[in-house]
Amino acid sequence: MKPVTSGYFWLAVLLAGCNPLFVRTQSPEDLESLLTEAELVGDLAVAANTAPVAVEAIGLVTGLSGTGSDPAPSPERAEIIAEMQTRGVAKPNRVLESPDTAVALVVGYLRPGIQKGDRFDIEVRVPSQSETTSLRNGWLMECRLRERRIFGAQIHDGPILALCEGPILIDPGAERDENGVMANRGRILGGGVALKSRPLQLVLRPENRDVRTSDRIGKALNQRFHTFSSGIKTGVATPKTDEYIELIVHPRYKDNVQRYLQVVRSVAVSETSAERIQRLDILERQLLDPVTAATAALRLEAIGSDAIDTLRQGLEANDPEVRFFAAEALAYLDDSEATPALGDAARDEPAFRVFALTALSAMDDFAAYEELHKLLAVNSAETRYGAFRSLWAMNPHDSVIKGEMLGDQFSYHVLDVGGPPMVHVTRSYRPEIVLFGKDQQFATPLTLDAGKSIMINAREGDEHVTVSRFSVSEPDQKRVVSTRVDDVIRAIVELGGTYPDVVQALQQAVEIRSLTTRFEVDALPRAGRSYERGPVGDGDASESAGDSGSAEDEASDDAAREANPLDGVLPPPELESPHPTPELFSEPQADSSSRPPGRRTGSSSAREGEPTAQSGWLGRIWARRNSS
Repeated sequence: MKPVTSGYFWLAVLLAGCNPLFVRTQSPEDLESLLTEAELVGDLAVAANTAPVAVEAIGLVTGLSGTGSDPAPSPERAEIIAEMQTRGVAKPNRVLESPDTAVALVVGYLRPGIQKGDRFDIEVRVPSQSETTSLRNGWLMECRLRERRIFGAQIHDGPILALCEGPILIDPGAERDENGVMANRGRILGGGVALKSRPLQLVLRPENRDVRTSDRIGKALNQRFHTFSSGIKTGVATPKTDEYIELIVHPRYKDNVQRYLQVVRSVAVSETSAERIQRLDILERQLLDPVTAATAALRLEAIGSDAIDTLRQGLEANDPEVRFFAAEALAYLDDSEATPALGDAARDEPAFRVFALTALSAMDDFAAYEELHKLLAVNSAETRYGAFRSLWAMNPHDSVIKGEMLGDQFSYHVLDVGGPPMVHVTRSYRPEIVLFGKDQQFATPLTLDAGKSIMINAREGDEHVTVSRFSVSEPDQKRVVSTRVDDVIRAIVELGGTYPDVVQALQQAVEIRSLTTRFEVDALPRAGRSYERGPVGDGDASESAGDSGSAEDEASDDAAREANPLDGVLPPPELESPHPTPELFSEPQADSSSRPPGRRTGSSSAREGEPTAQSGWLGRIWARRNSS
C-alpha cells in the first residue's frame, strides 16, 4: 500500500493542529469547508506554560553500604553544608565524611497543570568525578526544590516549588555496567510533592490583544467548562490582562491536559444558534470522513452536549477510525454509548489504545468501568495494565483493584482476575506492584537479595521460603512463609524492606527463572504508533493494525523479555509523536544523560546553550565541569 502525500493531506494536518496519531491516508477529500467555520479560541490565542519545569537541589543520600564518599571542596559541598546547618545538623562535615553518605544532584519536573499536593518522580545522580560508587540502598533526605537560572555568571534560585525525599530505585543490573555510571543514578517514584499549582495560560496573539477580546474568550470558555470550588460553581478561565488568560484544568481532563488544550482552542468564541446548527451539519460530514474525523471530533467535543447526537452518528460508521474518534469525544462528554467502541479500540488497535484507555478513565459511568474490568484479563500486558491504571484513576477504592499501602512504602494490589498470571512493577508515576492472579508461586531452589540486609532462601523441593534480615546493630530476624509471591513480598516488607528492595528481589527471581510467571516493568501503552488506513470504502483498517492481544503481540513481548529480562528498569527510547502520551500513561521527563548508551532520547528544538526541561541548570554546569 502506497501512502498518499497530496496537498490535501498536508492541508488536513495543518488545520488539525496536533493530531494524536501518525496516519497514512489514501483518501484525499475536499477540505474547503474547514476554512469557513466560526472564529475559535485557537484563532485568537495560543497556549502557554505548557512545558515541564525543571526543579533542582543538591541533596544528601544516606544509608549507603560504604559506597558513598566525602565530596571534594566545591559549590555543591558548600550548598549542602549550608542546608544541613539550616536544618540544625551540628557537625555537617562529619556527616559528609561517612562512606555511607553521598552528595547528589536532585532533579524533578513539574508537569503542566500540576496541582498543589500532586506527586511526581525524582531523578538522583552523583557527578562523574565523585568517588561514590553506588547509590543502591540509599535514602534521599528531604530536599527543597527550586527552579534555577543563570544570569551573567551567577546562579539565581527561584522560590521553593516542591519538596522531595525517599528510597532510591537503582537498576538491579547496574553493577554490571563497566563504567559504574548507572549505579550512581536512580529514581524516587512519586518522591516529589508540589507546593504550588501551575495553572495553564492562554496568550493572545499580538494582533488580538485587547481587553474586550480577552473577556470574550474568558466568557466563551466559562460557558463551556466549569468546576466547583468550596461547593461554588466557577468557570475555568480568568482573564488577567489584555494579553493573557489564566486557565484551570477541568477535572475530566486532569490525566490528558494536552487534549484539554486542544478542545479549549476549538471552542467557538461567539456564534448564534443558527450558526451552530449550520456548523454541526458541516462537522457531521467531516466526522464521517476518516481524513477529517479527528479534527471534527475535537470541535464537536468543544461544542459540548449539543454535539452528542452528531457524534453518535460516528459510532455507526463502518470505518474503525471514525468510530474511535467519535467515541473518544463522547467519552469526555460522559456519554455511555462510547464505551463499546473504546473497549474495542483498546483491545484491538495499538495506535488507538493509549487514548481509548485514557478516555474510558475520564468517564463517570458504570459501562466504562465494566469495559475496563473486562480488559484486565486479556493477553496483552500493556492493555491489561493500562486497564488497571485507568480503573485506579477512575476510582482507587474500587473493590476489584483496591490495594493497600504496604509498609507505608508502596501501593500493593493483588487482583483476582483471569488471564495469564503476571507481576507488574513500576519505575515511574508511583511506587506500585500489581499481581494479576493471586496464587502465583516462586519455583525452588532460590537465593535472592532484597537490599543490603534481607535474604530469601529455599532449597529445591521446599514448600516454604525463609526470609531473613541480618543487621550489625540489630538482632537477626526471620520469617518462614509459603512459596507464594504474595507471601514473600509481605515478609520482605515486614522485615523492613523498601520498594527498591522488593523490586530487586523480583528482578533477581526473573533472572534465575525462579519467577516463572510473566514479569513486566512499566508495560505502558504509548502514543506515536502508526495507523494505516485500508483502501477507501473498505471500512476496515489494514492488517498492519494487528490485534493487541494476539499471539504476535505476545511473541514480540516475550522475545524482548528473553533478550534482556532486566530491560525496562531504565527509560526506554522516546517515540517522536505530534501528540504526547496522556499524563495518565506518560513517563517523567528525564535527563538524557541518565539513559543507557545507544538509546534514542528524541529530538530537541532548543538552541545550543539554552536550558531545557530535560536538564536543569545544575546538570548542565556539572556536565561542563566534568567534561573539562
